[in-house]
Amino acid sequence: MEFYPSIEKSSIQEIKQFQEKKLRELLIYLESNSPFYQKLFRESNLKLQEICTLEDLQKIPTTTKNDLQQYNHDFFCIPPERIVDYSTTSGTLGDPVTFGLSDHDLERLAYNEAISFACAGIRKGDVVQMITTIDKRFMAGLAYFLGLRKMGASVVRMGPGIPELQWDSIFRYKPKYLITVPSFLLKMIDYAEKHGLDYKSSSVYGAVCIGESIKNQDFSDNILSQKIKEKWNIKLFSTYASTEMSTAFTECEFQIGGHHHPELIITEILDDNENPVEEGESGELTITTLGVEAIPLLRFKTGDIVKAHSEPCRCGRKTMRLGPVIGRKQQMIKYKGTTLYPPAMNDILNDFNNILCYQIVIQSNEIGLDEIIIKLSTDEDHGNFVNEVRDHFRAKLRVSPKIELVDFEVLSKTVFNPNSRKPVTFIDLR
Repeated sequence: MEFYPSIEKSSIQEIKQFQEKKLRELLIYLESNSPFYQKLFRESNLKLQEICTLEDLQKIPTTTKNDLQQYNHDFFCIPPERIVDYSTTSGTLGDPVTFGLSDHDLERLAYNEAISFACAGIRKGDVVQMITTIDKRFMAGLAYFLGLRKMGASVVRMGPGIPELQWDSIFRYKPKYLITVPSFLLKMIDYAEKHGLDYKSSSVYGAVCIGESIKNQDFSDNILSQKIKEKWNIKLFSTYASTEMSTAFTECEFQIGGHHHPELIITEILDDNENPVEEGESGELTITTLGVEAIPLLRFKTGDIVKAHSEPCRCGRKTMRLGPVIGRKQQMIKYKGTTLYPPAMNDILNDFNNILCYQIVIQSNEIGLDEIIIKLSTDEDHGNFVNEVRDHFRAKLRVSPKIELVDFEVLSKTVFNPNSRKPVTFIDLR
């Protein structure tokens, strides 16, 4: 099969040896070209010849988002004239960070998406509708386009929003796959039902879902996924990526986690003390990029809490797989003795068909404790509905947050902010 790299079918030992060779090449490159890592190596008295195995990574200090924000320019390893594209991170946690990509980096990005989409079953000649922005310094949209072009698929660049136009394109160009934020599929279904469109017999076979989780930790469909499939029987594929990684973890047809591409990235999953977690435990995904020219990263802590799965997959790949993101480390909430992450609250709110839109706001109260406020819009009888939502929280998460009803016109403007690439359903004011 095209775009199915042989390294992904190799033994665990072969993958490890391959990555160790790539790691040594990266360290030499950083020592020669990266002002940030030159300083880090010097200050930590690191001797590169001592780093021979993946286990030796532990001898190197980690890099954080804070480092990237503070010393953004020092991470660049190539001169400005070799940068062919500028992208920024989404700025979910703090100020956006600028990433430059060389011609080689764009080629690597295209390769990453090609093998990731191939993993999800997209083939040469398939028509794929991109319901995602390709502008506004957004790396992912450009990556999707480059990857689809590389593998020989046809692309319909629709951009986000406007269900009417999306359906016009679907009936006109007959795409087999969509690339979209999954919650937008519910808006498309709602539009189709209200306007009598025969969406169930459309050409769409599946959707590659970005920006929101569609799976529980056991890989069963979460509430959002269930609600989509109840109405529209299409395949939904998870994918996980970030600007910093320039690499994606995408599900294959067996849908038991996003496959790791060992030629593009080294992964570690670390506990709070920066030690590798035990098999089957969750921890912070920490990555080392391979083959990046402009801004390579070494032991970069993504802030995402995940669990790795290492048993072989029936698709033949021997690579590690990542489960759904449990939450972001900085978004962890301590509420009356319970540890929570926003995805668990999203699941509860997505369970209600009559919530038009919602936003979870976290703030510190006057004594420094975390306080949760759920802002939501509904067309239900208000008094009973608020109690129903609160009871649901108590039953599922053993917490009872404050709930505020807000007019849809007002709330939707902050949730669907035109400057944001995905719905703003979580705000941290701590």
